[in-house]
Formats: sequence, structure tokens, C-alpha cells
Amino acid sequence: MNKAVVLLSGGLDSATTAAIAIAEGYQAIALSFRYGQRHHKELEAAQKIAKALKITQHFIIDVNLSEWGGSSLTDKSIEIPQDGLEENVIPSTYVPGRNTVFIAIALSLAEAQNAQAVYLGINAVDYSGYPDCRPEYLQAYQKLANLSSKAGIEGQAPQLVAPLVQDSKADIDRLALELNVPIADTRS
Repeated sequence: MNKAVVLLSGGLDSATTAAIAIAEGYQAIALSFRYGQRHHKELEAAQKIAKALKITQHFIIDVNLSEWGGSSLTDKSIEIPQDGLEENVIPSTYVPGRNTVFIAIALSLAEAQNAQAVYLGINAVDYSGYPDCRPEYLQAYQKLANLSSKAGIEGQAPQLVAPLVQDSKADIDRLALELNVPIADTRS
């Protein structure tokens, strides 16, 4: 069976992405991060989701991005916005370099586990202010993945798959219901 590393934050998008990978025939390997986020409910949710989706390998890695601040999600001195997103403004909830770091570690795990894909729950429609959730970012990162590893040099770099990147929240909700994602267990 082909394997896929799935970044599993515990939120709806990542849970749905994990279910998609499984529905597409992959043996999912979940990867979550304790990155200095202000709350741990998402990690608890990720563990519940992995169990509900029968994912037997779940790695939780410590990468403390809060050490240098820069985001309301990791720095208690920055207020978390409550009024939604402003158009064409990168919100304070953007964590500098988070997806770049997470994808690098996911590619390392994928290569070590002989996985063919890395599934990402990123969504450009909902989070268009985040520079690391855009299709052009993923395309550039795929080129890097193709060049930066033994698997890539051999023409077998894991593919970065972001099945929800252009979906609306309503589309993701419908898909989650179709795939029996344990929505009540998700946290964002």
C-alpha cells in the first residue's frame, strides 16, 4: 500500500485532508507539531482524529516557533483578532515560516518512511492572506522537494498534495460529512 504523510493540526481542514488521503488509498502517517501555539486543544483533537480515522502512526514533533514571536498564535503579547480577516492584509495569526518548517519535516518523514505523498490541509480561499497557503508557494516547494533529497534526485520525491487549496469552507464541510470526518472532534 502506498503511504502518505498527512499534516494533522486537529482542525477541520487537516482532518478532511487526512480522510481524503485515506479515501484515495493511502496508508496515512499523521504528523502534528507542538510549535509553541497558545493552546493545545488542536493537538488533543489531532490525536482523537487520528484514532477515529484508524491512523496507526502519529508523530507529534516539538518545534518551538514561539521563541521569537511574530504571531498572535504564539506570542501572548499580541492580541488574537476577533473581527475576521481584512482583505489584502496578512493577519497577525500568520506564523512566520510555519508551513515551510512543517513541510520540510514532513518531507523528511516521507522520505524515511518511503511515502509517495505529503498531504496538506492548506486553503488559499479562506486564508488568502497567508503567503504559505497559496498554490504558487506549493509549486515552488515541490521544485525544492524534487532537488533536495535522495528520493527527489532519483525522481521519486514525495508529491505535495493540497486537495482543499481552492475549496470554500462550505465545500470542505460537505466533503468532511461525505467522508465521515469526526467533525465534532476538530478544533481550530
